[in-house]
Order: sequence, then structure tokens, then C-alpha cells
Amino acid sequence: MPVGSVSGGDLGLVSPITGRRFLAARIVVRDGDAIFTHALVSSNELDNALKALPDGIRTQLEQQRDALASPSQGLELPGRELPLSFTRPRIMGVLNVTPDSFSDGGKFLDADAAIRRARQMIAEGADIIDIGGESTRPGAKPVWEGEEAGRVLPVIEALQAESIPLSIDTRHSFVMDKAVKAGAHIINDVSALTYDGESMTVAAFCNAPVVLMHAQGTPQTMQDRPSYAHVLYDVYDYLAQRIAACEAAGISRARLILDPGIGFGKRVVQDNLALINGLPLFLTLGCPVLLGVSRKRFIGAITGEELAEKRMVGSVAAAVRCVEQGAQIVRVHDVAETIQALRLTQAFHDAAIMDGLV
Repeated sequence: MPVGSVSGGDLGLVSPITGRRFLAARIVVRDGDAIFTHALVSSNELDNALKALPDGIRTQLEQQRDALASPSQGLELPGRELPLSFTRPRIMGVLNVTPDSFSDGGKFLDADAAIRRARQMIAEGADIIDIGGESTRPGAKPVWEGEEAGRVLPVIEALQAESIPLSIDTRHSFVMDKAVKAGAHIINDVSALTYDGESMTVAAFCNAPVVLMHAQGTPQTMQDRPSYAHVLYDVYDYLAQRIAACEAAGISRARLILDPGIGFGKRVVQDNLALINGLPLFLTLGCPVLLGVSRKRFIGAITGEELAEKRMVGSVAAAVRCVEQGAQIVRVHDVAETIQALRLTQAFHDAAIMDGLV
């Protein structure tokens, strides 16, 4: 069956309160790998271009257009009175309570060190702390869920008094359940609730928002020659299918966050850049979009910097690009630096609007 997609050609930084403005839109109609229509039209011409398409395709595209242009809705968080709003980009601080994460493995394995690091990121302005007890870097080995829970639960419990949303980064239903009961507010699953057969049930029952991330393969295999017919559309289709699976299991779309999975089963440069540049397409699915680009290998491949901990400047530049393309959440190691860059970028954009330049 033919599938249509429409995405903003130039989003810029626009207030989610009033919706997204875009200067042009790209219309694509395809059936599997075959693309029948591929057109770039101005925003003023979009309605007329859609009218020329068959009814079923036109309806799809009109729904996507409306989702793209609509204000971003806030996320209701269990145990918190106020929703997580998207009146500005949100910063998710990375807290790896692991011995082997690619950038900071071992630094925060001790619970006290992890708690100190979380409080440092909160002081720097983080909006969410993402706590993980299992590395999912390329080649990482699975961790027994009991050991994983033992790493993260003391940290979650200690951070309850900090009045900040906490995210549990896990593939295991046992850890999801224990973490949410301990006070975590968001589930961040790199497998999009597919790794553990019970995770969908747990996620549906706990009523927490869920990050659905795309990954091709497992951490052990995902960088063994990843291949796509068209990475942007393939990842889009996967996330659309996972949304449908969640809705069928009783998890409403209003609870879902989408992550294209930068670095997870992607060709190092071309696939990751294509996903970031094509990010507006994912906004048409009607869910907030999260990207984790911080210190990743594609930055090193482009810049020549082999050490992950020395990729801060490239990470900040990538985070700015993601937000300019419409990301509502960026997952970062370098909180203060990213916030400074995003505030300046927003100021330039706001000044341009006031001067009538955009």
C-alpha cells in the first residue's frame, strides 16, 4: 500500500506554544522501497499540492501536516503535579552507573559518585536525569537485571528530594518496574519495548511516559554492517509500527517519546547525519522527539577526535542542530555548555523574528 509522508523543509527554532512554522515541506509518496512522488513545495503551496493526491494518501499527509504544525503537548509524569512542558528544549543529563559506558564508564559506578554527578547536572540546569545501569554501547555485554537494578535503585531513591524528573534507561521489565516504584518518572528503552517480553505490560501498567528508540540489531551486533533501503523512511516506519503496538497494548500516544537512535545500528556518518537532517519527518508522528548525539562516534569520525570525552564542542554543535530541526529533548553529557549554546541560538532566532527577518 502506498505510504505518504510530509516533513518540514526548514523548521528553525520556533516556540512550541504557537506551533512550528516551516518555509517549505517535502512530500514523499512511496510503496516499500519504491518512491513515486518526491517534491519540495513552499508552505503556501502545500495545501494545493496535497489536493492533487489520491484521497487516502491526501488524508495521511494532512494528518502529518497538522501534527507537524501543532504545538507540542506536555507529558504527564506519575507522581508529579505539573507536566513536563515543551515551551523550550529540554535537557536530559546522562548518568551512567556502569563500569563500561563508552564515554564515562566507571566514573559513576559508585552510588555516592553518581548522586553527586546528578546533583551537579541539576545545578547546571538539567531538566531530566537519565539513569542507566547497563551499557548499550556497540559491543557491550548484557547485564543481569538484578545487578542492573542494584546499581540504579539507590541513586533513584536518593534523588527523590531533588524535584526533577528521573528517567530509567533500561531494556529490562524487572528494572523498569522497580525503578518506577522507586520514583522514576520516564522509561527510556533502547529496544522500544521489544527486548523483554514483559516490558510492554509493565510500561502499560505503570503509566509513565516511554521513550521508544530505534536500533538495528543488539549492542553486540548493531555495528556489523548496518544496512537500510532508505534510513530515514525505514526508521520512520519502525517507530510508527512501535507506536501502533503501544496503542494496541493500552499505552496512549500522549505517553510516547520517539528517538531515532543515533549510533545504534547506523552507518557512522551518512545514516546519522541523514536522521538528524531529516528529523522533522518524525515530528509528523505526533510525539515529542528525543535525540542522543552527545560524544558519539560520528562526531569523532567527522572531526578526527578519537577520545569521546574530548568531543564536547562537536556534541554541543550537534545538539544545537537537533533543536533547530525540532527536537524537544536532547540527551547530553555536557549540560552547562549545551544550555549556554541553546540559549544563545534561541536569542538570535527571537531577535530575527522581532526584526522581521524570518
